[in-house]
Amino acid sequence: MSDSIRPQAGRQEQFLSTPADIAIYGGSAGGGKTWSLLIEPLRHMSNGNFGAVIFRRSYPEITNEGGLWDESKRIYSQLNGRDVKGDLYWRFPSGMRVSFAHLQHEDTVTDWRGAQIALIEFDQLETFTQHQFFYMLSRNRTMCGVRPYIRASCNPEPGWLADFLSWWIAEDGYADLSRAGQVRWMVRRGDDLYWGDSRDEIETRFGVDCGALSVTFIPATVFDNKVLLASNPGYLANLRSLPLVDRERLLGDSARGGNWKIKPAAGKVFNRAWFRVADSIPAGGVVCRRWDFAATEKQLNKSDPDYTASCLMLKADGVFYVLDVTAEQLPPSKIDSYYENITRQDAARCKLEKRQYLSRWEQEPGSAGKRESWRMTKRMAGIDAKGIASNQDKLVRAKPLATQTETGNVYLLPGAWNERFLTHMHGQPELPHDDIMDAAAGAFEDLTHAVVRSANSYQG
Repeated sequence: MSDSIRPQAGRQEQFLSTPADIAIYGGSAGGGKTWSLLIEPLRHMSNGNFGAVIFRRSYPEITNEGGLWDESKRIYSQLNGRDVKGDLYWRFPSGMRVSFAHLQHEDTVTDWRGAQIALIEFDQLETFTQHQFFYMLSRNRTMCGVRPYIRASCNPEPGWLADFLSWWIAEDGYADLSRAGQVRWMVRRGDDLYWGDSRDEIETRFGVDCGALSVTFIPATVFDNKVLLASNPGYLANLRSLPLVDRERLLGDSARGGNWKIKPAAGKVFNRAWFRVADSIPAGGVVCRRWDFAATEKQLNKSDPDYTASCLMLKADGVFYVLDVTAEQLPPSKIDSYYENITRQDAARCKLEKRQYLSRWEQEPGSAGKRESWRMTKRMAGIDAKGIASNQDKLVRAKPLATQTETGNVYLLPGAWNERFLTHMHGQPELPHDDIMDAAAGAFEDLTHAVVRSANSYQG
């Protein structure tokens, strides 16, 4: 191995030297997890019969710019590896082979029936299902002279992996450093796992042929990765700027890593204390009212139908101001006039105040959604009005606004709607409705991407 290809002292070195059958590394972002997985097979470079497969959940995660494949080129090309990108594998002079593959769908594992793989690695194990992990564990076998083993990286996320690693996780959700790197033993019977502190303990209970496997978890944080912090000092700032839940998962504690138990809950996506109150608003800027039209016949048949909600937001000098919020449970027959009246009032006021005005709404998917957006745009001739298509998860879409709110860059103009808005935002995602949050997140996104016109061109 090249002198320049060696682990950093500390946890990365600990991960690459553990004797456990299954070793899982990470628990936060930036700890050098992927790099560790890539160099693990290199200890077997002289064994021409050895083969390893590194899995990501989807194919693009392997081939994207700067992804797993690009990172492998920076390492393996130094060691006379020959890459075959079309087939996503590397072959070394001895014949040793490292392949890359995905398990995008639950049943993709059946493509590996009959396979014998000496080393199986999962990059971001939390993205795979429990079934996929244990099915591929059954393919972890070999006649190459190396004891078959599993290596994986991960970031914290509630689910089966958090349960699997629960012994290594403290009550507060961070890694228990007194247990980090300790090896335990397990055996699986049906869907149940049985754990012990030694092989003898498991074999005494289940027999010497029970197939007991040793397992360990080694936490890592960005602070363990001195190389990354030196080459890209802005990365830490990026982690610190994440919304609260993501920041707790991907950065967390400087020594114990991310939090495995935190999840979106009231006060954690948005917190009412984060919103500042503005006594006044600056001149100029761009104003957008984003609509979430939720009243369809199907939804009206519910006992508690969704709301037609809107959020009027101003962006001026890089600061965001929430100026007005509406939310009404309306039948479809009344939505057009309700929307048109408010939009024309907004536009007239913005024209007087010499502010650029945008009217936006979420365009429903499919051709019907496109036709409806075309109809509404035509109806509002003379106003910058159009539908915006989106297929993102609602909480994902709200994260940029949440980040700006937590940093104190979002203000509320005092109004009768303030308490309703604050209660709604603070309660997400636990409240039964999220229409106001959707409208606010949409307005923020629209303003972030708005093309600013000169003041002389404002039409109202």
